[in-house]
Amino acid sequence: MGLVAVEGLSKTFSGATSALQDIRFTLGEGRCTALLGPNGAGKTTTIRILSGLLAPSSGSIRFRDLKPGDDHRALIGYLPQTPAFHGWMTGAEFLRYAAGLCGLPKREAASRSAELLERVGIADAGRRRIAGYSGGMKQRLGLAQALIHRPKLLILDEPVSALDPIGRREVMQLLGELKHETTILFSTHVLHDAEELCDDVLIMKNGRIVISGAIDDIRAANREPVMVVEVENTGEARSALSQWVSLVSTTQLFHSAELQPGGNAAKLRVENNQIREARRIVLQQLLDRGIPVTKLEFGSTTLEDLFMKAVQHV
Repeated sequence: MGLVAVEGLSKTFSGATSALQDIRFTLGEGRCTALLGPNGAGKTTTIRILSGLLAPSSGSIRFRDLKPGDDHRALIGYLPQTPAFHGWMTGAEFLRYAAGLCGLPKREAASRSAELLERVGIADAGRRRIAGYSGGMKQRLGLAQALIHRPKLLILDEPVSALDPIGRREVMQLLGELKHETTILFSTHVLHDAEELCDDVLIMKNGRIVISGAIDDIRAANREPVMVVEVENTGEARSALSQWVSLVSTTQLFHSAELQPGGNAAKLRVENNQIREARRIVLQQLLDRGIPVTKLEFGSTTLEDLFMKAVQHV
C-alpha cells in the first residue's frame, strides 16, 4: 500500500443525505494528489474525514505502519479553506502555541516557528497581531501551522483561494518544494494548478470518485486532438463562426464542435485518425468564408476538458 489507503468510505447525514458513497483510493508517499469536483461533490466531507474532524458512516482509513484503530491525526497537517485564529496573538505566538499542542519542546517550537514564518513569506509580520493580517497573510500563517510538526500528510482545502496573483504564485512554488518533502492532498477549483503541481488526481461527482490515477496516465488514456478557433469579437464575426460551427459539427471528422463562452471562439475535438484531414478542411473553410480569425491552435485535450467530461457525463 501507499502512505494512506481509503477503503469503502461512506458518509450519510441526518435525513438520509448521502455525501460519500463507497469511495476508495490510495495516496502514494511523496506524491501530490489533487481532489477535484464541482460544489457538492463530496470533497470537503472527504477532507474532514481524513483529517479526523468527521466520523465516517462506514469504511476505513489505514496509514502505513499504524495498527487498526491507532489515531492518525498526529501524522496530518491540515489547512481549511478559511482558517480561524486568535486575533490577539501575534503570528509567532500562534505558531509556538500550535507547536506546543503538537508536543514540540519550547526551544524547537521557537526555532521551527521562525523558520516557517520565513518560508511562507511573512517573517516581517511575525510580531504583529493576527487581527491586522490580510486574508492572504492568514492563509500563509495557516500553511505554516499545518507544517509545524513536519506531518507525513499535508491536507489543504483550496490553499490559494484567498491569495492575490503574486501570493498565489509564491505559495504554488512553495507547494512544489513541499511535495518533495511530504505527501500532499489538496482540493482546488483551479484545474491549471492541479495540472501544474500534481502527480495524481481524484475527480469526484455526487459523492463518488469517477476518475482516479496518475495524471500523466489519465491524460494519455483520454487524450484527443483539439483545435481552437478564435475570431474578432464583433457581431458579424461571431455570427459567421456560429454558422461554421453548426456546419462542421455534423461531419465525421469531429467528436464535437462547440462555441465557447463569449461566442468568439470554438473548440473542436478531432477523430484521432483524421487530424491532417481536419486541419486541411478547417483552414480551407475558414479561408473560403472569410472568417476573421485572430487565433488558431492545434493541441490535445487538457485536464479541464477531462474534468468537464467526467462531471457532465459520467
